[in-house]
Amino acid sequence: MSLIASVLHLDRRAVKALRITDPYSLHRVVYSLYSDVRSDTDKSRSCASGILYADQGGDHRGRKILMLADRQPAQRVEDQYGEVLCKPLPNGFLDHTHYRFKVIVNPTRRDSASRKLIAVRGREAVADWFAERATSSWGFSIDRAQLQVDRIEVLQFTDKQQRPVTIGQAHIQGLLHVSDPHQFKHSFTQGIGRARAYGCGLLQIVPVIDNPFA
Repeated sequence: MSLIASVLHLDRRAVKALRITDPYSLHRVVYSLYSDVRSDTDKSRSCASGILYADQGGDHRGRKILMLADRQPAQRVEDQYGEVLCKPLPNGFLDHTHYRFKVIVNPTRRDSASRKLIAVRGREAVADWFAERATSSWGFSIDRAQLQVDRIEVLQFTDKQQRPVTIGQAHIQGLLHVSDPHQFKHSFTQGIGRARAYGCGLLQIVPVIDNPFA
């Protein structure tokens, strides 16, 4: 499956015109760029959309959003606001063994008794959770000494049905070593963790040629 990496640039005028005020409104704009290939049944089963994105924030000049999808985005945003630059991933990009990475994740655990999702709180606990999940579920291990949990924040907003949504986000970066190439490629393609529809889970990676773990 070919993957298309894209960057959405929105200037201040576009942010205002597109009414981007919270995580749901950003989700709406990003998803509007892609054809909807899922059936109602797929959506009810929570099948993956094939779209991942990460909000890079912005300043007085505008905002930048990284996107990865299994299909081409539109070149214009709704009523021609913003700019989309895209290119296919280069051949062999996912065949390296070591990468520097950044990712926004939604750290949660499921309570064994109640089966409810519980937020993981605190930098050390989030780092432990990430290291554990990387090894057990995502196909890579991390250099714990260089793992940084840059910030943790809680987002609260309402979705399309006006239901309240609360998401904890942790911004993490470091070095990873691919231990299971097949699982790693799946993690990159599908995203990691929960809340991927709201900007979590996109592994932003850069290959490292020399072995930093040696």
